[in-house]
Amino acid sequence: MKTLLIGEYREGKLLDSTYELLGFAGQLGGESAMLLIGSENQLPAYNGRLYLADAATYGEYNPEVHKRLILQAVEKEQPDAVVFLHSSYGWDLAPRIAVNLKAGQVSEIVALVDDGYETSCCNGKMRRTVKPATTRSVLTIQAGAFPALQPSGTPQVQKIEGDRTSTLTFSGYEPAEKKEIDLAKADVIVSAGRGIGKKDNVGVIAALAKALGGELGASRPVVDAEWVAHDHQVGTTGQTVSPKLYVACGISGAIQHLAGMKKSEFIIAINKDKDAPIGEIADLLVVADVLQFVPALTARLAK
Repeated sequence: MKTLLIGEYREGKLLDSTYELLGFAGQLGGESAMLLIGSENQLPAYNGRLYLADAATYGEYNPEVHKRLILQAVEKEQPDAVVFLHSSYGWDLAPRIAVNLKAGQVSEIVALVDDGYETSCCNGKMRRTVKPATTRSVLTIQAGAFPALQPSGTPQVQKIEGDRTSTLTFSGYEPAEKKEIDLAKADVIVSAGRGIGKKDNVGVIAALAKALGGELGASRPVVDAEWVAHDHQVGTTGQTVSPKLYVACGISGAIQHLAGMKKSEFIIAINKDKDAPIGEIADLLVVADVLQFVPALTARLAK
């Protein structure tokens, strides 16, 4: 499959999530190129074709102008799929491109499956497999669902120019509420589930996270009970993560939680129930009382 990836540039910086597009393309296979409306001083580090339009000329965001630049790159590349991140940028531009190309659109892809793409639906409570009905498709991928490609190499840059006229004026960005932590960037996450029993026991899990040099995560029931802040929630209604190590403490494995962390490189689950659903995806299942095992493990790590 031949893909055209749409990189993201905001407030003078290339977004790190652009490398998730490259990770997705690597899993998809085939040939890929990228379009970036950004700056020569902030180029993605990879070995491939890069169509570059100057953000100082065309604006960091203007859907009418950017749509024309993307369609110009599509004309040059003739890709089978145009791929965006499932972000505010992708939400706005993907359907515009799909309509112009008369292409099918698949949004919020979380995994690749043999017969199509796996997407989130029903407010994250279910998954479904979607196969585009058209030869060419427009895709958006969920943030954190695909491991980012490690920056390496120098792209072959080809500058493109287009029509700058627009009926719209970009007035700037309104920042989202600042998160206490960004779990998507953590290499190690230790998460607390309902199995820890009560709020007072969150400290036991946090101590293990600290001992491992990681961040504290949590399942939705723990957040709903207000034992930890929402910033720590992992899952379809929280953050999608793919750390090198994920430790699930007292988490049974509801589908919403699994969807948010199953891309982790190595998963350890600690649960009294040997048949807990999380055991099906865990690389290591420790059948033990979490409030006995975790303090003992933390103490051993301290030595």
